[in-house]
Amino acid sequence: MTIVFSNADELLAAEGTDLGHTEWLEITQERIDLFAEATGDHQWIHVDPERAASGPFGTCIAHGYLTLSLANLFMPQLMRIDNLAMGVNYGSDRTRFPAVVPVGSKVRGRGEVLRAERVGEAVQFAVRISVEIEGGERPGCVVDTLSRYLFNPESK
Repeated sequence: MTIVFSNADELLAAEGTDLGHTEWLEITQERIDLFAEATGDHQWIHVDPERAASGPFGTCIAHGYLTLSLANLFMPQLMRIDNLAMGVNYGSDRTRFPAVVPVGSKVRGRGEVLRAERVGEAVQFAVRISVEIEGGERPGCVVDTLSRYLFNPESK
């Protein structure tokens, strides 16, 4: 279920809100290969199934930054912000990769609102996204995202 925020006051009141989780997404070799092509990172643990089979993980694994980039896919599935004039990714406070994400595994995003504060006319919104691995004890990635949202004047 997507949580909807309609104005700055709703964002500011959202600290501590559990945003729930997304549906599961399978990490395919095709997705990994496309990421390797886009970034130039063709390390064998990601793109060479034969060599990876005898490597430390027994199979190809997703790039850490591929797993991190899924936060951008999962955020709009967890929350929607209406009445925006503009929203921008401002960065992240902390990123960790507690577990590898093997090819063929399923992942989903879980979100939690950490902080919300006014920065000028905008609201800076910190959301922790955990990329959970189905059946895994630890997530593949945990990132504290920072976004800034500026609302249309009539909805402040």
